Amino acid sequence: MNKLPVDFYKRDVLKVAPELLGKSLVRRQGNNLSKYLIIEVEAYRGEEDLACHASKGRTSRTEVMYHSGGVLYIYLIYGMYWMLNIVTGPENFPQAVLIRGLEGFNGPGKLTKKLIIDKSFYGENLVESDRIWIQDNDQVCDYCTTPRVGVDYAGSKWKNKPWRFHLKL
Repeated sequence: MNKLPVDFYKRDVLKVAPELLGKSLVRRQGNNLSKYLIIEVEAYRGEEDLACHASKGRTSRTEVMYHSGGVLYIYLIYGMYWMLNIVTGPENFPQAVLIRGLEGFNGPGKLTKKLIIDKSFYGENLVESDRIWIQDNDQVCDYCTTPRVGVDYAGSKWKNKPWRFHLKL
């Protein structure tokens, strides 16, 4: 296993997000080990980012976002889809990367269904976990940026930040 070290996650989200592209998300379920290439992510950066859940401050929902990078922030939307986010940066500066797409299937709700991700993964440590982690593939990837999706409520400034990163396949 070539798990990413904790120091990888303790950096600013705008550094970590594009560097996750081309890495493998690994999921162990019993004796089955599955690897999926990360092809699309979005960055959410701190309380000032009105598209970030932490813009409303520290709550029981966002508590894990205030932890040091390398843990998972999982939340439910529309009462049916779990969202998989990786907390980044230093302690007390809430930021996270939403995993939007894996090779073979796109959409954050679809991928958590496929990977059987639920609330039990909230706060999971990606370095210590034996059921989910990110693995380095030792490759540099070309990517493009676009505005984030589904954050119109945050206003034009935040909605139009080019903080959605796509792997060029």
